[in-house]
Amino acid sequence: MIKKYKGVVVPMVTPVTADGHLDTVSVKRIIQFFARHGVAPLLMGTTGEGNSVSRDDGLLLVKTAVKAAEGKVFIYAGLTGNCFAEQLRQAEAYAQAGADVIVATLPSYYALTEKQMADYYMSLADHIQRPLMLYNILATTHMSIPVEVIRTLADHPHIVGLKDSERDLDRMAACIAISRDRPDFSYFCGWAAQSAHALKLGADGIVPSTGNFVPKMFQTLYEAAVAGNDEVAERMQKETNEIATIYQKGRTLGESLTALKVMMQVRGLCEPWMLMPLSRLAEEEERMIREKAADHIIIKELGDALD
Repeated sequence: MIKKYKGVVVPMVTPVTADGHLDTVSVKRIIQFFARHGVAPLLMGTTGEGNSVSRDDGLLLVKTAVKAAEGKVFIYAGLTGNCFAEQLRQAEAYAQAGADVIVATLPSYYALTEKQMADYYMSLADHIQRPLMLYNILATTHMSIPVEVIRTLADHPHIVGLKDSERDLDRMAACIAISRDRPDFSYFCGWAAQSAHALKLGADGIVPSTGNFVPKMFQTLYEAAVAGNDEVAERMQKETNEIATIYQKGRTLGESLTALKVMMQVRGLCEPWMLMPLSRLAEEEERMIREKAADHIIIKELGDALD
C-alpha cells in the first residue's frame, strides 16, 4: 500500500536573528539542505519553538519554506496555542501560503476530557482547508490523546495521520495497528530513538529532531527499514542515537534545542539564537558542542570517502 504521507519529516528548528526576528536566509538554506536529502520539514513543532513564534513570523516562515522547497517536498506546518479562533485563522493563512499539511497539538492550558480532545480535532478538521495531522506530545501538553480517540478521529476524511512523540512501545504498536491497513491515515513516530523499531512494526514515517543535523542518515535509515534491511537500519539507529547525545544528554528540552542550533551552526545552516523564553548556552558549552559536532562531520565524511 503506497500512502501519500510517509518518509522522513524533520521537526525543523526556527532560525532567528540576535534580535528575535525570523532569519529567512537561514530558512531557505535549511529547507534546501533537507530537500537535497529527500526529507520534508515540520515547521513550528516543538523543536521549532512553535509556541514562541509570532503570528506574522509564522506566516513568513511558511511562505519562505514553500518557496525554497520548490515543490520537491511537502511542507508540514505546526499549529499550537489555546485560542481556537486564532488557530483557525493561522491554519487558513498557512494553507493559503502553500502548506501541504497542518499538524496540530492539543491546547494545553486546561486538562481536557477525551470528548473535548475529539471535539477539538473534529472541529479543526471541519473548518480548515488543508489535510490535518494529529500531534500527540505528552512531554509538553501534559496530556495524551487516547488510542480510542485516535481510532475515532482516523475516520474523519480530512484527518490524514498522527505524529506521536509519546515514549510508550505498547501505545506505538496500537497506533500503528490503526494506520496499517488504512490508505488514508499515516502513523509518524516522533520518538527518534525508536525510529527503526517503529518502521519495522509498520510505521509510515519518522520525525527525528536530530535530522536537522544529519538528514541523510535518517533517510538512509528509512529506506533500509522499508526495504527490510534491518542491519543497515539498526546501524543508522545506533549512530544517530549517539549523535543525539551531543545536544540532548544532561540538558532540559529547551537547552537541547539551543545545543542543536549550535550543531547546525557548524554546518553553516543557522546561528544559535533562540526565541524568548529560551536563551543561548554559555560560551564554553557552545564551544564544546561545536567541537563534537565538527568531529562527527570529519569522521562521517572520512568514512564515506573510504566506502
